[in-house]
Amino acid sequence: MKAVIFPGQGSQFSGMGRDLYEQHDEAKALMMQANDILGFSLTDIMFSGSDEDLRRTDVTQPAIFLHSVVQAAVLPDLRPDMVAGHSLGEFSALVAAKVLTFADALRLVAQRAQAMQAACQEQPGTMAAILGLDDDTTVRICQEITEAGNVVVAANFNCPGQLVISGSVRGIELACEQLKAAGAKRALPLPVGGAFHSPLMQSAEAALAEAIEKTTFSPGICPVYQNVDAAPHTNPDEIRQNLVRQLTAPVRWTQSVQRMAQDGATEFVECGPGKVLQGLVKKIAPAVAVASV
Repeated sequence: MKAVIFPGQGSQFSGMGRDLYEQHDEAKALMMQANDILGFSLTDIMFSGSDEDLRRTDVTQPAIFLHSVVQAAVLPDLRPDMVAGHSLGEFSALVAAKVLTFADALRLVAQRAQAMQAACQEQPGTMAAILGLDDDTTVRICQEITEAGNVVVAANFNCPGQLVISGSVRGIELACEQLKAAGAKRALPLPVGGAFHSPLMQSAEAALAEAIEKTTFSPGICPVYQNVDAAPHTNPDEIRQNLVRQLTAPVRWTQSVQRMAQDGATEFVECGPGKVLQGLVKKIAPAVAVASV
């Protein structure tokens, strides 16, 4: 069985998608449609923008989504048996499963990015990658720091031995100190604009919920393994609720890949810029085949 997976923020690069645009009429049409929907030339920034341009949340999220969906669209024999996406990538997965149309998903991605940007300005925060420490210890230490008054939570369960934490600037500083003392090999602050997948995104969650409520969701043609519970979903109402919760809940990527493998996935195909997810899948489920397109 084939699982198709889609990356999230951080996979962007200057020149992304240009080959698809030049080689496929369908890709070109979708990219032009995206520019019209967004009201600015996203493709200009994707093809020739600086790294700084591409790091802007309102650009990064639509760019990665567009690259991912277009790449999947031009593969006639992709035919996933199940799909999943890492954080932002969940919107690409929902298009692949025909839960959302391309246009509706792009609008939601743009609204999500704007809501997250606004939340970052209201509640400044940051994130850090914790390497070489077991998940339970990381979660426990984060809980202790939060209970003492500085918000920090486990945000991305990426693979065994790699977990990203998210929270207030002071919360992250304290956590990095304490997690290294507890045995983490490294605690690396990340160059991000805010505390994604943490309670500090509460205002963004409210804004996205309103947009999602106005959008049509259809039953999935294959299961979507969602970030918040690592479980398969095809029911539109369940998918809606999980998509809203995703902004303040952790991304359970390790658990999602494990569950997909348990449910019969023998091949994981990554669609989108970069190869980050392939590396994570190899660490989570070494027995499966992994490829990009």
